[in-house]
Amino acid sequence: MDRQRRESLALLDAMPGERLLIVGAGTGADLPHLPGGCTVLATDLTPAMLRRARPRARGSTHLAVMDGHRLAVPDGAFDGVVLHLILAVIPDPVRCLREVARALRPGGRVVVFDKFVRTRRPPLALRALNLVIRVLFTDMTRRFEDILERSGTDLVVLRDEPAFAGGLYRRLLLRRAMVSPPLPRRP
Repeated sequence: MDRQRRESLALLDAMPGERLLIVGAGTGADLPHLPGGCTVLATDLTPAMLRRARPRARGSTHLAVMDGHRLAVPDGAFDGVVLHLILAVIPDPVRCLREVARALRPGGRVVVFDKFVRTRRPPLALRALNLVIRVLFTDMTRRFEDILERSGTDLVVLRDEPAFAGGLYRRLLLRRAMVSPPLPRRP
């Protein structure tokens, strides 16, 4: 999936001097593909994952234990956010997307690379398989359009393209509106 990560990060078009947030950085597989000169905050819920990411961190990369449901960052602090393989595993993807929008400056960008179904009612075989897989590690029946709509954010999809596995994995580029109304505060 290294190629898919690189292609997704290319959509972000990060420039030197920008502040980037990676939610669910895991082992840091995205870190080598980010351009130099960016300040990066790579977060994950588990310290063990961040220990594995540390060797990939360079320059102005900071690693922090943080929950994607409740990001301990100021409003509008980031120019770009990376959501790679997190929205299908995080318990509440809607809340995560709200937090991402809050942390993103107006006009900022988000790249998403993950598995999403396109139909409101996934095929029976996928729903049956998901009963087992969801317990182990991921939900294969989430629909990005529903997550975005339920988030109530001002994020707009600029690109949506198949990335892998016949389109089950998708690559998306979103942008936050340039002038944004205040987002609802977290509970």
